[in-house]
Amino acid sequence: VIGVVIGKTDVRSFPDRKNIGTERYTFTFTIRDSPTYFINVQSWGREEYIRSLSESFRVGDCVTIENPLIQSKEAEREEKFNPVTPSCYKLLLSENHSVVRTSSCYDTDTKLLSLLHLPVKDPQDYYSLGDIVANGQSLHGRVLNVLAAVMSVSE
Repeated sequence: VIGVVIGKTDVRSFPDRKNIGTERYTFTFTIRDSPTYFINVQSWGREEYIRSLSESFRVGDCVTIENPLIQSKEAEREEKFNPVTPSCYKLLLSENHSVVRTSSCYDTDTKLLSLLHLPVKDPQDYYSLGDIVANGQSLHGRVLNVLAAVMSVSE
């Protein structure tokens, strides 16, 4: 699978249920290879492997993923912590079998670069900042999708 990384989580650790007293490490990223399709990629493993893999690329890099495991996703549980994707699958990386290589998007496909700027949600499923300001009371406590642009950055 070749795609551009459009999102990435920080490395997290969890107690390993099989080996009491040790921890398993994980992080997730999302890749996109067309305007319509993108998928979450999850990796679990030893701290050294996960940290090294996480540090090997960043959002905006093109990656090639070899030998991932394809799994059905548990939509309700997984989409609570990861971006909602149009696929009913996710990719799982294994330290022993999978390989992730980075390359320049220019070397791979310049069309991939343009995918970085496309929203991942339905254009009808957003609130504008004006709507939120005007209707803030009635929206209190709701989870909203917001599409906004950064106008300036300062101290």
